[in-house]
Parts: sequence; structure tokens; C-alpha cells
Amino acid sequence: MIPSPLKNAACLFLAEEDHAKTGSNCLAVIEAATLVKLAENFLAEGFHLEDISGLVVSEGAVSVYHFDHFDKPCRCTVLVIAPLNAAKFPSIAAVYQGAEWHERETRDFYGFAYEGNPNFIPLLLAEDMVDVHPLKKDASALAPLLAIFGAPERNRKVVGKAESFTLLDLPEPEVKEEKAGEAPREAAGKGDSDA
Repeated sequence: MIPSPLKNAACLFLAEEDHAKTGSNCLAVIEAATLVKLAENFLAEGFHLEDISGLVVSEGAVSVYHFDHFDKPCRCTVLVIAPLNAAKFPSIAAVYQGAEWHERETRDFYGFAYEGNPNFIPLLLAEDMVDVHPLKKDASALAPLLAIFGAPERNRKVVGKAESFTLLDLPEPEVKEEKAGEAPREAAGKGDSDA
């Protein structure tokens, strides 16, 4: 189920998800410039902001938003990606008051900046710990976004995708060609006889 705020948004990627497998009904990737308007549309449709968190992947910094609805079952995951060396996102604290706290926490843990947050001081860390971000990974430990959000078992149905957005494209299944006249090979361990 894709709610109207996402149906009407300019998404780089939009998919229906299997809630039983992912905990989310839909997954969207959007550009930072559209985030505040999308948050306003979610609020107008009765969605609340569940949380904001972060990820550091090989493609950059990812700010992760979960919007949920009290009255109808619909939980949406929204991702905004920025370069790791410029992990800046617009604040949605003017739309959802609770976002201020989540953005400050994500700043503490990952070093992300939320431009426009009215109280952007450390939340959990001491104010003198400006360069300490305990959840920011070393470059050698970074996985691609696809490794986190691309498992085929998610039972995803892609609804829309910008042609230039390929970060969540699943690889084509490998097709092995059999030589003419050869019988198909059985899986290892089946049909083998060493007697």
C-alpha cells in the first residue's frame, strides 16, 4: 500500500514492501530538497513521525525516516542519501516537533547535520565531544545500500524508479548455458556414487 503523500512525491525509488518481512509497507528514496514538503504531506494525512536514524553505507550518508499512521495500518520508510563528506539534510523539526530530538541524536551518533534544527546541540554526548560519533563506521566496514535494503526475500514490488537511480537494482539472475548434447548436471551430492 502506497499512501498518497508518496504517490504524489517525486521519488527516486518507490516500492511496496511485505510488512511481515520488513516491518514497513513501503520504501521510498527521495532527494533532500523534497523532504520538508513530504513531511508536511505526511502530517496532513494523519501520519506521525516514528523515528529518524542514520546509516553509513558505501554510497554515502543515509538519513532514515519512519512515518506511521495510528488509524490505518501503514508504515513508510523514507531514505535520503547525501555524500559522506557532506552529510547534510534539511530539518523537519518545524513540521514534527519531535524531529528535533531525533535529529540531534542522529547528529551525535553519525555526525549528520540537520540544517534548520532550532536547537542543534548534542543530545546524548558532552558538548566538547564534537568529533566523536560512535556509530559512524570506518570506510573498510561499509556495505552498499543494496546489501541492507535489497534482499530478494523482501518481496518488493517496485512502483516507480528514476532511470538514473540504480542503488537498489537487484542483479539479474545468472543463467547457465548448457552445451548441446549434454545432460543437465544434478546438484552436488545427489546421484553421486563412489561405490
